Amino acid sequence: MRVEIRVEPADDELRSLLTWLRRDPDIRRTASVELCEQPPREGEMGAVADVLQLVTENGWSAANFAVALAAWKQTRRRAERVTVRYEDLVDALTDCSPEEIECITRLLQEGRQSDEDGSAS
Repeated sequence: MRVEIRVEPADDELRSLLTWLRRDPDIRRTASVELCEQPPREGEMGAVADVLQLVTENGWSAANFAVALAAWKQTRRRAERVTVRYEDLVDALTDCSPEEIECITRLLQEGRQSDEDGSAS
């Protein structure tokens, strides 16, 4: 299962989230997290890291990920919006409410279930 995570604004916030997720023992054990770079646009000097890609393994917990993501966001003043995407399913974390955390968890659990059923690619 591949999940994309975007942070607005992205700059240093994305790298901070990468470090945070890599330090989380549950995530480190069951998923890999990498920065993905977008090719430079005309007039730019180099590639821009604009998204994290999380690739999960067996035993991965969507709830643990959502809680870790919310905990990181609550420590950041500049991270106004965190968007989580799995295939065509997208949700955002803005205020870290229990409802938002539940929505992201549900989105990822449904995506995981689709993978196990063979109905998603």
